[in-house]
Amino acid sequence: MSIYAGLDVSDKTTHICVVDAEGKVLRRDVVASDPDVLAKWLNRHCPEVARVVLETGPLSTFLYHGLVERGVAVECICARHAKGVLSARVNKSDVHDAEGLAQIARTGWFKRVHMKASATHIDRAALRIRVQLITARTAMANQLRGLLKLFGLRMGTARTSGRRTERLAALYAQRPDLAPLFAPLIASMEAIEEQLHASGRLLVKRAAADPVCTRLMSVPGVGPITALTYTATIEDPRRFARSEDVGAYAGLVPRRNQSGGRARRDPARVVQ
Repeated sequence: MSIYAGLDVSDKTTHICVVDAEGKVLRRDVVASDPDVLAKWLNRHCPEVARVVLETGPLSTFLYHGLVERGVAVECICARHAKGVLSARVNKSDVHDAEGLAQIARTGWFKRVHMKASATHIDRAALRIRVQLITARTAMANQLRGLLKLFGLRMGTARTSGRRTERLAALYAQRPDLAPLFAPLIASMEAIEEQLHASGRLLVKRAAADPVCTRLMSVPGVGPITALTYTATIEDPRRFARSEDVGAYAGLVPRRNQSGGRARRDPARVVQ
């Protein structure tokens, strides 16, 4: 008998629902959101499970790869697609969502989401950390400029830390009382810039170790950041049926929406 399972994942616990080929609920349970716990539960209560389905979410990557490593036939589906099915119930709950996902697993009416490898997520995390550091540094620099203008002082062009130090020294000569006031902000900027340099060195090292990034960096104007961003976004080019689909996926071209006599071009979703 074919059986299917749906996992409704939350931060600490996961609701499980198991149904048979006719859609009858066989078992429900709540366990910790941990791949080892989930795999042991599935192996103990339904070792012949044909398919396990969970939605995309903060823990979906962690749970998906953990279950795959433990031999579970798991599929991850888009939460927005599943919402249409799960919202059909009058009362929404974790129990009902788990059952709805189990029914989706049984019918097979879903589109599988490509799950990136763990190494790719390391690159993506490194890139996001760099973006966050740049955002924090820019916000602090703008705050510094704005506060100085309150006292009639203008920072001017200071794109490097050395140039900023020179300008501040000249400005402090006019208002020595401001030096201790701005000291915490300046120290924070310097600490962020130090970590930003360390992040840049890490990205350069990771790009140099990737043969695909190395080939991309042979193109004039393509550096390690651009190469890593592209490879981490696309990862496996074979998942795209046509090269035109890559541009739409990356948000570089609009998507086409045509039905009957209506046709429009929608803005593409930019993938982060």
